[in-house]
Amino acid sequence: MDADKQEIVVQEWKADEDMSAKISETEWVPGHETGIPEHETVVRVPLRMVPILREACDVAERRAGIR
Repeated sequence: MDADKQEIVVQEWKADEDMSAKISETEWVPGHETGIPEHETVVRVPLRMVPILREACDVAERRAGIR
């Protein structure tokens, strides 16, 4: 966690070229451009990491006073 920026930092596997291409063609939010902005990337998160990420989000929210 980067407390100064109030961000959770995740290290995972890079998405392969096929997945990146598929994501680049998808409009995730209506009205927004498709593709991956230059300042972003795509990572693959294994399902076994879901409980760990959920806990990290819960901790971050408690520290930020969101809950």
